[in-house]
Amino acid sequence: MRGAATVFSALLFTSVAAISALAQQGAMSPYQDEQDGVSAGGNWVAFRSEDKMTAAKKVRFELLANNYFREDPDSKPRVELICSNGKYEYADFNPGTRLGRPDYPGFWGQPKMEVMVRIDGSHDHKGWNWVRGRFLAMDKGTIRGMIGAEVFNVELRTRSGPQIAEFSPAGLNLDEVRKSCDLTPHKP
Repeated sequence: MRGAATVFSALLFTSVAAISALAQQGAMSPYQDEQDGVSAGGNWVAFRSEDKMTAAKKVRFELLANNYFREDPDSKPRVELICSNGKYEYADFNPGTRLGRPDYPGFWGQPKMEVMVRIDGSHDHKGWNWVRGRFLAMDKGTIRGMIGAEVFNVELRTRSGPQIAEFSPAGLNLDEVRKSCDLTPHKP
């Protein structure tokens, strides 16, 4: 009887480990017409879709942060890189919580928030467009630096004060990004 319990425990442990490994390979898409995500290397997940009206082939690369912000421990900050028909379209930083107020208006009047960005050993201040208090539109230069980096951190103001989102972008399949987005890494 004891041997059967040991075998059952071993099988249960193996099953849980296998399910956990599969969960790390991809993710379910939150969008209706998007395929579930597959690993794009490292901590990145790629989601594919096709526009029903234009037949444009879209790819959304997503990178989740290693940490949570104190306002919402259920939602990690994330970076989303969106490409269509082999070309880069845009990238967003979603903090997973409400942003603080914007800092200043941009050239065309859109609200902007100043963030500090660390890419490997260098850091810089960026003015990203503040979009409805929910996410920030990132610049292409930061994306090019991040996709080839080992460390990527973003310091920004949330409703409860300054916080830092910590990412590990290493391991991204750069050939896939070049094919899907026509982007190559660039050191800051």
